Amino acid sequence: MTGAVIPQKKGADAVEPYLTVERRANAEFIEKRSRFIGYICPVKTEEAAAGFIGEIKKKHYDATHNVYAYHLRESSIRRFSDDGEPQGTAGMPVLDVLMKENVTDCVVVVTRYFGGTMLGAGGLVRAYSHGAKIALDAGGIVMMEPHSIYRTAVGYGMYDKLISVVAKHGGAIRKNVFEAEVSLEIGVSKEQEEALLKLVRESTNGTVVLTPAGECYLAKSVGGFSENIKT
Repeated sequence: MTGAVIPQKKGADAVEPYLTVERRANAEFIEKRSRFIGYICPVKTEEAAAGFIGEIKKKHYDATHNVYAYHLRESSIRRFSDDGEPQGTAGMPVLDVLMKENVTDCVVVVTRYFGGTMLGAGGLVRAYSHGAKIALDAGGIVMMEPHSIYRTAVGYGMYDKLISVVAKHGGAIRKNVFEAEVSLEIGVSKEQEEALLKLVRESTNGTVVLTPAGECYLAKSVGGFSENIKT
């Protein structure tokens, strides 16, 4: 795809917290009779970003401009396009919004239907920045924090006790399966991991064993795991 690319040194494999957008969303406004529609979507790859951009361009094939920008952890790529607007007045301002909010793994498209009144360079920068910001606000920012995953299987008599222990240390139940025993996947933050393991051993007299099963990112503000699992 076309557009300026800004490579970054830090790779996407670093296991550390990061901010991203929670969901697909859009918002719009009118500026001097021009209609601006900001779209945002969480993505993890350039292919996904390109797919979303293509979707919006197809939806608004008759728009004057479909400006975009995205920032990805994978390959640490930042890409943007002015899509025919004067250089520096559209794509970069959209990207700047993402960078100022420190969000990654998301793509923004700001669609413009020209209303007949020129906005000037400063007006375009403000309009595209605003389009990106209201899209970001609509999508919601979440903090993705690295968590360790553990698996175990317990009897029904131990289940409630284990759930209580996990909750005390800010852990989360990723999944459970109720059969002859209850099979569990538990997520716990790196900071609470050692304390949780110790408490489980002590409170169950060593009868419950938590087996390491990789890592994941947990969305702190909404509770629940993302699909970004590291094994």
